[in-house]
Amino acid sequence: MVALGLLALVEPALADRLGDAIQAAPAGTLEGEAGYLGLAGAPPINLVLGFVWAIWVGWIFSTVGAFGGIMAGVGHITIFGLGDYASSFGKGNLMNKVITDSIRVSNQWLVGTSAATGSFNYYKMGRLVLPLGLALAVGSVAGSYLVPWLTAGKISLKAYIGYFGLFVLFLGCYLFYQTTPTGQNSNKKAKEAAKAFQDSVKKESEGAKIDASELGVKVKAFSPTKAVFTFYGVEFSFNPVIPVVGGFFIAGLASFLGVGGGFLLVPFLTSVAGLPMYLVAGTSAVTVFVGMVISISTYMVVKDTPVFWPLIGVELLGVLVGSMIGPRTSKYIPDIWLKRIFVILALYVGIRYTSKGFLGYSLVPPF
Repeated sequence: MVALGLLALVEPALADRLGDAIQAAPAGTLEGEAGYLGLAGAPPINLVLGFVWAIWVGWIFSTVGAFGGIMAGVGHITIFGLGDYASSFGKGNLMNKVITDSIRVSNQWLVGTSAATGSFNYYKMGRLVLPLGLALAVGSVAGSYLVPWLTAGKISLKAYIGYFGLFVLFLGCYLFYQTTPTGQNSNKKAKEAAKAFQDSVKKESEGAKIDASELGVKVKAFSPTKAVFTFYGVEFSFNPVIPVVGGFFIAGLASFLGVGGGFLLVPFLTSVAGLPMYLVAGTSAVTVFVGMVISISTYMVVKDTPVFWPLIGVELLGVLVGSMIGPRTSKYIPDIWLKRIFVILALYVGIRYTSKGFLGYSLVPPF
């Protein structure tokens, strides 16, 4: 009932913005059968493909704590052809900007759903550092509101894609460093905790009885200046002020790019907070969920951004499926390989969208 009420509140405003874009579209561009957003000549949407792709989106985000929004963006921009469609209207045209904003908020619907599901699952599994996730979330509130409010309707698709790829490429290179012997030795606590967790999983799979008192995250102390917790006997600590500040900048950049921000949170959580990858996905999910609620509300209520509800509906079902599978499979993947999955995807996505945004064509397939 609440969802229906919100939808009824939002729909009239959405029709106004989309209607203005239709009026501003160049002559001859809105002809043919109805497709995305019900627009004549827009790309047709395969809902089955949307469901299957969303399973992958939910799985990858709930496994490594990142790339949900980026993979959603790959689907919306490339697989469904919305990127080329937006570009066909020209850089300064209102329809280009409306479709770009629609892509951004559609990505975030998928990530927000995956984040909510992942947070619940990882909390039950004892693999979520709640104080750290909430500290990041506090900072993310302002960033998630401010950037959509300032940039919605002002960013062309070409510029959006270029910056999107550039940041991902940079983060991929940084995480690659963390998989090297030097990078691994710089965080011995994370390595020790990851090994303890892997040993526990191995013993459990062999039928051994595990002492429940030693399992998962245990918060030992929390204050405005210091928080202490253990994970499988290894102690970690952090100053809550640092993730609050970090959360603001991460959420602001994520909202600008139209993604969840996990690809920024993962390096923050592994490097600044020093967590093993087994704690990253759940902790990232809490932060991303708060940011997505604020950002989606800003895009859709404040800035009147339209979405294609038939596609969003089937994608949310797919995301739920993938997000239930991810936490249950990630424990069998070695910590270093979780980082390597991040690196491989970051390099591919970064190269593709950086080249497409700034050169006008992709250096990697699909071209």
